[in-house]
Amino acid sequence: MVVIRLRREGTKNAPYYKVVVADQRSPRDGKFIEIIGNYDPKKEGLNANIDLTRVDYWVNNGAQPSDTVRSLVKKLRKVATPA
Repeated sequence: MVVIRLRREGTKNAPYYKVVVADQRSPRDGKFIEIIGNYDPKKEGLNANIDLTRVDYWVNNGAQPSDTVRSLVKKLRKVATPA
């Protein structure tokens, strides 16, 4: 199964994450299929940059986003759509 999840990078106490499409069996920081964005939890305000068209493509082809990625995508869609 293909999943959309976070890949941890950065140093101790200064993490940042890449949003990747990967096989479920590969380790968290291991092999991946495609990088579709990034997420910096230490940054204030809008701290994620994700290609929503690629998320839609992968979800339509059966990929399952992790809970955190699903939350980030939901926030980005809310910001992208004017109220």
